[in-house]
Amino acid sequence: MVLLDLLSRRWALRVMWELREDAASFRDLQSRCDSMSPSVLNDRLGELREAGIVERVSGGGYRLTDEGHELGRSLLQMNDWAKRWGRRGAARGRTGAARTTRRRAGRRSRARLAG
Repeated sequence: MVLLDLLSRRWALRVMWELREDAASFRDLQSRCDSMSPSVLNDRLGELREAGIVERVSGGGYRLTDEGHELGRSLLQMNDWAKRWGRRGAARGRTGAARTTRRRAGRRSRARLAG
């Protein structure tokens, strides 16, 4: 779950995406990431470096480590699964999240009526 916490932080996945093909300097990354604040970029790079996903390269740039590239491939597989799941839900007229939300709402309504 620690990994999901890290990846759910603002800009973390975007930084990984921007480094997927080649190294980039801090300024290049900042520009590619819609001019995010330098403090946020610095925080994300530090967290990704500490996790072994990103590393510094000579000249002050950053790149994905081998682990970072492997994680990226895994995330693409997850994305493919999510697309298939979404199509199945759309074919039935709703997504799993919508069913869960409706189910919870129904339980709350029944609980209020019973209470």
